[in-house]
Amino acid sequence: MNNTTYSIKKEEIERKWYIIDAANKPLGRVAAEAAKLLRGKHKPTYTPNMDAGDHVIIINCSKVVLTGHKLTQKIYRHHSSYIGGMKEVQAKDMLANNPEKMMTLAVTGMLPHNSLGRQMAKKLRVYAGAEHENMAQKPEVWNF
Repeated sequence: MNNTTYSIKKEEIERKWYIIDAANKPLGRVAAEAAKLLRGKHKPTYTPNMDAGDHVIIINCSKVVLTGHKLTQKIYRHHSSYIGGMKEVQAKDMLANNPEKMMTLAVTGMLPHNSLGRQMAKKLRVYAGAEHENMAQKPEVWNF
């Protein structure tokens, strides 16, 4: 009986392209699926300390759904590190003005907060509408 744990090597990693349609789906559910694909947790060769995930394209971000009172109560905050530099944006304003940023923040928040997570986040493409410019990669539709 072999009790060794298999760890995938860099040259054995095969990356595919997946497309997720976010229309009429909750923001968190779409982000969780995208994070799972980016990390590679859907593969039997998942290795926590390596970036073995796939490329993810998310379309129709402007049609994503926020449940409950999140549309009016959720606030995105960031600080410029200067005095009085706190910026606040309500979720309804971000969804109207910059839905790609809203989805990107949701997905990257579910990835590791280190250099590995930043490397995984580079494989994410987010589009507000149904058109995207990655048809040459022949992405597969990911249903969940």
